[in-house]
Amino acid sequence: MDLTGTGPAGQFTMTTQVINASPRFWFSSTLVCFSLSLPGRSAAEPTPPEKTHDAPTQTLIVSAPRSGLAELNTPAALSVLTGEDFRQAKPQVNLSESMGSVPGLQIQNRQNYAQDLQLSVRGFGARSMYGVRGVRIYVDGIPATMPDGQGQTSNIDLSSVDKVEVLRGPFSALYGNAYGGVVNVDTVTGSQPDKIEAVLYTGSYGSWRYGVKATGADGSQAGDVNYAVSTTRFTTHGYRDHSDARKNLGNAKLGVRINDVSTLTLLINAVDITANDPGGLTEDQWHDNPRQATRAEQFNTRKTLTQTQAGLRYQRQMSDNDDLSVMMYAGERDTTQYQAMPVATQANPLQAGGVIDLTRHYQGIDTRWTHRGALGDVPLTLTGGLDYETMTEQRKGYENYTLNNGVTELGTQGNLRRNEHNLMWSLDPYLQSAWSLTSRLTLNAGVRFSHVQFDSDDRYITADNGDDSGNARYHRWLPVGSLSYAVTDDWNAYLSAGRGFETPTINELSYRPDNQPGLNYALKPSTSNTIEVGSKARIGSGLATVALFQTDTENEIVVADISNGRTSYTNAGKTRRRGLELSLGQQFAEDIQLRLAWTLLNATYRTRACGSSDCSDGDAIAAGNRLPGIARNMGYASLAWSPPEGWYAGLEVRYMSDIDVDDENSQQAPAYTVAALDTGYRYVLGNWLMNLYGRVDNLFDRRYAGSVIVNEINGRYFEPAAGRNCGGGVSLAYTFQ
Repeated sequence: MDLTGTGPAGQFTMTTQVINASPRFWFSSTLVCFSLSLPGRSAAEPTPPEKTHDAPTQTLIVSAPRSGLAELNTPAALSVLTGEDFRQAKPQVNLSESMGSVPGLQIQNRQNYAQDLQLSVRGFGARSMYGVRGVRIYVDGIPATMPDGQGQTSNIDLSSVDKVEVLRGPFSALYGNAYGGVVNVDTVTGSQPDKIEAVLYTGSYGSWRYGVKATGADGSQAGDVNYAVSTTRFTTHGYRDHSDARKNLGNAKLGVRINDVSTLTLLINAVDITANDPGGLTEDQWHDNPRQATRAEQFNTRKTLTQTQAGLRYQRQMSDNDDLSVMMYAGERDTTQYQAMPVATQANPLQAGGVIDLTRHYQGIDTRWTHRGALGDVPLTLTGGLDYETMTEQRKGYENYTLNNGVTELGTQGNLRRNEHNLMWSLDPYLQSAWSLTSRLTLNAGVRFSHVQFDSDDRYITADNGDDSGNARYHRWLPVGSLSYAVTDDWNAYLSAGRGFETPTINELSYRPDNQPGLNYALKPSTSNTIEVGSKARIGSGLATVALFQTDTENEIVVADISNGRTSYTNAGKTRRRGLELSLGQQFAEDIQLRLAWTLLNATYRTRACGSSDCSDGDAIAAGNRLPGIARNMGYASLAWSPPEGWYAGLEVRYMSDIDVDDENSQQAPAYTVAALDTGYRYVLGNWLMNLYGRVDNLFDRRYAGSVIVNEINGRYFEPAAGRNCGGGVSLAYTFQ
């Protein structure tokens, strides 16, 4: 994601890269989008040669949030974090360690590495049983979200992060199938001088993380290269019983300057995870012993995941006013998961078994052309194009038990119970424009036509289980627009509106609420309309932001039932989200920084809906009920003292109000406030830099639910957070000069 502001009018360019192709062939596409400022360049790419223009123009790339400039000039709800925010006295394992300062973002650590983090933006994605739903995620321009809208964060290397941008609101619609927001991660690009760094962290519950990173570059002449390579290993026994995990992660970026006007960047990423799954607890179990895992050990619930991907990005300056960008990528993801499904349940010949075996191949290509010119006396930048994504999936299901001499052994792979080949692809043309109506008034407008298709070929057909092959097709026009006004050079205001939609993911289509075999083709995509008004002001050396929004959704995809580790979905009635987001970042003196954020989000059903209830029995969800999994209020405050050498320290406080766990609002995860404290020492000796630090999380040992499993039919809603825990680490870096 490139978000660029120019001049006092806060002119704005948004460029997306959603690039996939078929696993058997490459599909080439052309992108042309509309906006009215110089296009920003991703920090993940070598910087092309500077351009010359008739009139001087200042380009502000979103890469230095402490200056407050880019966030100020962008007419959208945008928050930016630097790589240092993720590495300052942090374990560097989960995004949840460092993103509490983003208003509107609810990110929670499940204490379960088999299910990934629970991440939602403005309430979208809060119902996800695993991974990330409703939010688009990109890492160095490669989508970490599949064409069906299901994403994951496990392949993000926090030790290599250069910046993270979080975009909320109507402009998220320009990114296609996931309307809650966009999380864009750029990793560091190698630069001079060469540097190598080794890190070690150890913490509570037998947690260890260690790794090495090397960066460098030759220069900026034709034929010169830059590189950034990182590898880490993380192991933990876990806070809860049966929650131990191991994760190996590697990330590499190699850039080559072909000539004075073109560059080529190679991106490689790989992750390997083995994790046990402790599952959820009932309220009584949670209060009795939050560390227990009631059924996990009996069925040996667990998950293994491996993913490898590579991308290639080509950039060329065609002229002073024209740029070309081409990117290709391909990857493979293998997942095996053992669920706690009773043997008696699997006796039904229509059941797909308690072991899920997935192999996914995904590929993509994106070609983008940008032209800067003028329409009469109005400067104009045109960018537009076509995004194509595809994914093939081999989905198998097995019994999670075997019979050995008449003895039933649970948690072992048994007979085949499901075998299907799925294909999902999307083809999205879009246009975007921005017009500088006056020196201070800017109009942005864009439209995207999103087309998603799903095909399934059932290859498990028996006398009791028929052919469940089928297909589904979804498409929507997604318009978006904004009007922004620069009241002064330090104060901007904007009004924006847009439409977005979310299709069912392959996993949401996989099981029907009536427990019958086959795919849930009755599930419809949800459509949302949002209007937002916001303002941003530079105060001293900091930035204050406010955003007020309303989102109305039809056919919202909700959890119908969760039983024996399996989730089915249905469409609810109309829902509404109204919210207020406030943030303040302020720099005091030279080394003291304050951050404050508050989110108020009222998410409710507007009409009577079925959700997880049986409407035929008259037990529907009442209009006015709160959407489960979403906190009404979230607060964050941090104060950090961080000189470049010597001692440093930080204090962080987070608040979250109560969260309903089901559509009926029958139970809640209580509100909580937790604090964290860190300190460290940086020592510089010649070319060496040593950083020694320690931290304490949940400082006052508060017992609370870190996340909830929405609509779990057995009442196992709660995933307990860890009590007071501590850790420390050391990094040693050497710079070659």
